[in-house]
Amino acid sequence: MEKFSSICIKNPAAFLLIIFLSAICVFAQAPISSNPANNTVQPSPTPSPVVPQPQTEPQTAVVETSVEPTAPAARFVAKDAPARIPRLETPPVIDGQLNDAVWQNAAVFGEFFQTQPGDNVKPTHPTETLIGYDAKNLYVAFRVIQDRDKVRATVARRDNIFNDDYVLLYLDTFNDQRQAYVVFFNPLGIQADGTYTEGRGEDYSVDLVMESKGVLTEDGFTIEAAIPFKSLRYEAGKNKQWGIHIFRRVKYNNNEYNSWMPNNRSISGSLNQAGHITGLEDISTTRQLEINPSFTVSEAGRRTRFSFNQDPSGRYVNDGIKAEFGMTAKFSLTPTITLDFAYNPDFAQVEADAPVTSANQRFPIFFSEKRPFFLERIDIFNTRMNVVNTRAIVDPDIALKLTGRRGKNTFGVLYASDNAPGNYSLDEREGLSNCQQRRLTNPSLLCSGIERFVDQNADIGIIRLKRDVGRQHSLGFFATTYNFTERHNNTVGFDGRFRLTPKIVTEFQILGTHSRRCFFDQRFEPTLNPQQAARNREICGTNPNNQTNSNPATFNQYRTGNGFGYSYSIERSDRNLFFTFNGVGRTRDYRADVGFTPRVDTNQHRSFIQYQTDRDAKKKIIFKRISNDAVISHNWRGQTQNWQTNTQGMLAFQRQTFVGGGVEFGYERVFESEFGLIRSPFRRGAFFGDDSERSAHKRELYGFVETAPNKQIFALFILSHTWGQLDYDLGAGPNYPRVSRAALLNPNNPLDPGAGNQLFIESVFRYQPTSAWQAQLNYNKVRLTRYDTGRTAFDDNIFSLRSTYQFTRDIFARLRVDYSTLSTRLRPQLVVGWTPSPGTALYAGYNDDLNYNGYNPFSGRFEPSFRGNGRTFFIKASYLFRKSF
Repeated sequence: MEKFSSICIKNPAAFLLIIFLSAICVFAQAPISSNPANNTVQPSPTPSPVVPQPQTEPQTAVVETSVEPTAPAARFVAKDAPARIPRLETPPVIDGQLNDAVWQNAAVFGEFFQTQPGDNVKPTHPTETLIGYDAKNLYVAFRVIQDRDKVRATVARRDNIFNDDYVLLYLDTFNDQRQAYVVFFNPLGIQADGTYTEGRGEDYSVDLVMESKGVLTEDGFTIEAAIPFKSLRYEAGKNKQWGIHIFRRVKYNNNEYNSWMPNNRSISGSLNQAGHITGLEDISTTRQLEINPSFTVSEAGRRTRFSFNQDPSGRYVNDGIKAEFGMTAKFSLTPTITLDFAYNPDFAQVEADAPVTSANQRFPIFFSEKRPFFLERIDIFNTRMNVVNTRAIVDPDIALKLTGRRGKNTFGVLYASDNAPGNYSLDEREGLSNCQQRRLTNPSLLCSGIERFVDQNADIGIIRLKRDVGRQHSLGFFATTYNFTERHNNTVGFDGRFRLTPKIVTEFQILGTHSRRCFFDQRFEPTLNPQQAARNREICGTNPNNQTNSNPATFNQYRTGNGFGYSYSIERSDRNLFFTFNGVGRTRDYRADVGFTPRVDTNQHRSFIQYQTDRDAKKKIIFKRISNDAVISHNWRGQTQNWQTNTQGMLAFQRQTFVGGGVEFGYERVFESEFGLIRSPFRRGAFFGDDSERSAHKRELYGFVETAPNKQIFALFILSHTWGQLDYDLGAGPNYPRVSRAALLNPNNPLDPGAGNQLFIESVFRYQPTSAWQAQLNYNKVRLTRYDTGRTAFDDNIFSLRSTYQFTRDIFARLRVDYSTLSTRLRPQLVVGWTPSPGTALYAGYNDDLNYNGYNPFSGRFEPSFRGNGRTFFIKASYLFRKSF
């Protein structure tokens, strides 16, 4: 019966795959139409970049171009009616110079407004945009007037232009006011692109294949671009309209922002205030096939515990040269539906995650997705509760993804076979092999039990559907499944977004989860029957003979668990006042193994209110801002877990300088059931002493300064001090063992959380002395000292150096070095790359992992100077093949 149950639980992945393949057959047979029905795009939670990479003015010669004077107002298209885009008889040459006669026939967009810091006032400099099209491309040109010595432009990498001056387009190709393509160009025509989703912001994971070039002129710069229709998902044809926004960023003048359409700050949203274009007829519609093979050669070294002379410190070995082939493919079934496939995708070129302090962390830390295959159209799968977090798919052998829209429906289906859960390290495999050999002479010897999992894959499936309801609302459905040996999880739920008024937007999400897996049992008792105890020991590693260990991983039971989760928000935006109220809750047995879950058995409710004065770019203080963020959390038994209220003020000065500070008051309460076993007459609980819970009132005072006074420099400094911060008594490695009173009496005593003082520092300094080279140094510090013992619980100082040299538009070198005093680990990464276009690239890189005055991971002994943990050399080449049908 149990075996049958396991098979049934695994069926959803197979069911998803059947649906997926069936959908391919249906859509592959569907006729291609240049006039598909009205459709929508799913929101994307990726926000706009808060602190973009710094850029500076390049050493580029001024180009003489045939730039005409600013067009008279009569030539500009109207803003209150759809602008008809003319069809160009011949394509312009994309050289950035605007000297092709064909541009005389283009639609001209002018008379921009300054929307930041001004409020729909005349901009400092004029801007013109010219747009035309033919059967294959949308052509866009910009004529920008600005003092030559104040133009900021660099020879930057793609998607790395946000500290330059730039122009950008929002193209709402379905005119649904929900999502748009975003296309940026710096003054040299270097591109950045992505999508903008209403209520979620910008997502730069999308890379459109397009051509662009920009040149500097005596009085500004000009840009030309050709955007192939086959790179877009769109609806076109007679009387069809696209929404359009045209913006310009002027960095030197307090980050001035100009917009072709006026911006009403009293209305929530951006795409609902866009202008419109029409006339895109007789477009050549094709099915597009893209095949992107990659080949990676690598050589790795690692530290292993197994040595020839039985040295407890282990030894360092080289694993030899390894070659891997991978491939991704994309097929556009229709202009709105795309099938993606990946086989053994390699992400060697992806930059490592930034280091963070892991000391005193009770809950997992979220890291955003960086891998190209999963980033593309990730907006379709994103929800408020992170039910889908593709970082859960660690190392897929194969992955399939079908995304698109038909009518008013947006959909996404994803299947992946992930080998990471069963891909044990060589050390673990050698340890298992040695144990199995010893068990031949000692049958009672217990090995790790990983033989059931070695080389087994997890099957992961996702379904996402969303339907538009009118012009302003939407409802959605989602389901996920994760299936591995003795670990099965399924989720299903609904969500929605409604615009109640022009100023008020509300969202909700509800879901249920069903799991068959190991759950931690806080009330674990030693009176299990022998069969149940043996089963738990086999599956979950339970040891019922250990009566004092408070480690949650030690006391698990393999069982079925059902959970419930919810999320809601209501947001009101106005000219000066912004308010949102939101919340999220998860029951104790809530699990979403394909997603990200920071905490279970909790209900959190939050309010945020902000008031900002009108901006005046001529004043010393451009605007003032004050806000309050209040949070309260409780478990499903009604017990308060924490509350806090944070009040912050900020002043915005000239030269992009912001100064602010705030104060926070709060309370935190922890229960031993969250850390381990609940005490009983037969044993101790997870906490030391007579009290089964701990709590502390805290106060925090902080301040910050951020400035970008010129082209070369950006700086950020945050300083915070907290009185009453709880130390959970978890210890922080060999240099910082537990320092509670209980631990000082006996290191094996149960946990004894207690309050203390915490110092927090975050600082960033970026410098770009030339147009090609930039360097950034980050320094973060967190130190916590307990009240009761006066001992330092931990003190972590993280240094991160990042430097990029851009030899040309396509060739770069990137260096990154991270060091943490807590882990005593130094991690350098060097990558040299040639990326002439999306999908076509050549990378060579080196990653290293070193201990500096650290401790041996096997013997625990102190090791002076540098000792290697692992290193990798790699070369990766990929090429994008494109074919139209």
